[in-house]
Amino acid sequence: MSTDGSHGTSDEGSQDISHDGSLKGRRVVVVGAGSRTGRALAKAASAAGAELVLAGPDPRKLEWTAGELSGPSEVIGLDIADERSITDFAARVGRFDHLVSTAAIPANGPLRELDAADVQRAFAAKVIGPLLLAKHLVGQASESGSFTFFSGVAAWRPAPGRTVMATTNGALAFLVQALAVEIAPVRVNAVSPGIVDTGSWDGLGSDKEAFLRGVAERNPARRVGSPDDLIKAVLYAIDNPYVTGTVLHVDGGGRLV
Repeated sequence: MSTDGSHGTSDEGSQDISHDGSLKGRRVVVVGAGSRTGRALAKAASAAGAELVLAGPDPRKLEWTAGELSGPSEVIGLDIADERSITDFAARVGRFDHLVSTAAIPANGPLRELDAADVQRAFAAKVIGPLLLAKHLVGQASESGSFTFFSGVAAWRPAPGRTVMATTNGALAFLVQALAVEIAPVRVNAVSPGIVDTGSWDGLGSDKEAFLRGVAERNPARRVGSPDDLIKAVLYAIDNPYVTGTVLHVDGGGRLV
């Protein structure tokens, strides 16, 4: 689900996004590089000259992403919900400039039906995982480097059945502020997607078009998001040395209405 940066696969083409080349020679870690958004981000960063480290739990998806990149990359397995996996990852990844995590394990459903283990996994991926990534990897980030995580519009527009998603995304928004202070001068930001047509809504079948049209009609931007919108926001967070502790809302104003 794109509102939460969740894992998934896609055969989307490479992102044609102009860039000033400031990623040339930079080492960029993408956690969740097997997801739709992670794959698109990796392709855009690679096209901009970055060396990629592709991380995630499924090596097949990571290899798929690696095969679509125009520049060098390395695949390293990572379970963001497991601290031992994070420490092993830190030992292998070496120095880097920027880390972006799209990882999430949603736990949606009516409150009375929520399973505690599912809720804990959701927090592990969205809140505790980013905290531990910063803990174990900040010493390997360049002084001008950054961490960028994915929050989501559900934190600002909660809905029945999305209580865990709203809470984890909200907690992450506050986490980036705290981390930005604690691990400075390394910067920490978040991107908060709204409804983005990455293919995640294809399961609606014939109802998808009407759903997205309704979202566009309500949004102040009068459109739904595209993967390019998210990637541009991430690249902005990476590039701008005066942006830290900030949540970039890429939701067409959806959180306001």
